Amino acid sequence: MSIENNLPVMHPVAGFSLGTTCAGIKVAGRKDLVVMSFDSSASLAGVFTQNAFCAAPVHVAKDHLTLQQKKNQQKEGKRFFVVNTGNANAGTGEQGMLDAQKTCQTLAQLTDTESYSVLPFSTGVIGESLPIEKVLSGLPEALEHCSEEGWSDAAEGILTTDTRTKGASVQLELGSKMVTITGICKGSGMIRPDMATMLSFFATNADIEQSILQKLLKYAVDYSFNRITVDGDTSTNDSSMLVATGQSGNDRIDTETHVDYIKIRSAITDIHEQLAKAIILDGEGATKLINIQVRSGRTEQECQAVAYTIAHSPLVKTAFFASDPNWGRILAAVGRSGLTDFDINALEIYLDDVCLVRLGGRAADYTEARGQQVMDKEQITVIVDLKRGQVDTQVWTCDLSCDYVKINAEYRT
Repeated sequence: MSIENNLPVMHPVAGFSLGTTCAGIKVAGRKDLVVMSFDSSASLAGVFTQNAFCAAPVHVAKDHLTLQQKKNQQKEGKRFFVVNTGNANAGTGEQGMLDAQKTCQTLAQLTDTESYSVLPFSTGVIGESLPIEKVLSGLPEALEHCSEEGWSDAAEGILTTDTRTKGASVQLELGSKMVTITGICKGSGMIRPDMATMLSFFATNADIEQSILQKLLKYAVDYSFNRITVDGDTSTNDSSMLVATGQSGNDRIDTETHVDYIKIRSAITDIHEQLAKAIILDGEGATKLINIQVRSGRTEQECQAVAYTIAHSPLVKTAFFASDPNWGRILAAVGRSGLTDFDINALEIYLDDVCLVRLGGRAADYTEARGQQVMDKEQITVIVDLKRGQVDTQVWTCDLSCDYVKINAEYRT
């Protein structure tokens, strides 16, 4: 499978390096092992899958992150991420834990640091033993390639069924200092919060206190990766990491009342949203990006219930693939989403600016031709106006194509 690499300009982040190599974990000659390095003085935040069968590397990464925070790492030395693709090291029992720990131990020995200074991440097939010797033998070369310019190769080195690399980079001023935020992610199928099935790694040279960085990451993920779905499945390996190297020289952001807090939160959230949409656009077999907006609900929970019922409906998703304005499928999805005390006559449903449903049935001014014009687009907005409260929400999804079935049916062959 060819991989499209059309990343935008990826600004290097001072103090954050990436190195990539081909370890032959699943496919010979494919980039599949990445090492990322940053100083121990940097702030680090992370969020992880909620799947009960979370993979061995997730367990180890969470344990090591906790240890780092407890030990309050020294201001000298390095910390590392190590990422392999081709194998998830999930559903692999005690041996999987040993392999994840061995990966950390070996990288620590190579870099003269502690094992807990390394966080491991894996993605790929579930239930197969990690080819640990291939991983370990590839570490020296990945380390050798570490560079602040290494974002593009790393973006390719973390992919599985993805057809394209996914990355984004922004620069903004905080005070008089230029701040960079750069990130990459992978994700294509088995996509559904919490979190969406993906790995993402973001770094900024901003100086941000660790607890504030964690709040910033959680907010960004809640409004990006936790608002996307391809197929309703949540993986065992999802992880999203954010590093702040502190090398920009900006006034340290250590409270939510800091003058630059909202500005940096907006920038971090925006770049996460860019990559969340990139995952949907690269959904396995996807041909359309669908933005589902639910407006005027009573609670966030009911708005999300409506949005995800639509987004997960195979009938709705196949209609989008066929460009078929079968609005009855959307109406039925809203009706079975669990709303209580629901006035169907108040509801309005739109495709972009075309009203489909009003006063409990098809809108009087709706025509099939107008609906078809919208359905023929590659990016479509579905608006469900409940007209019963003040809460709005949105999620992004894609259509369901023949290729989705083919890709997943042949995933292990």
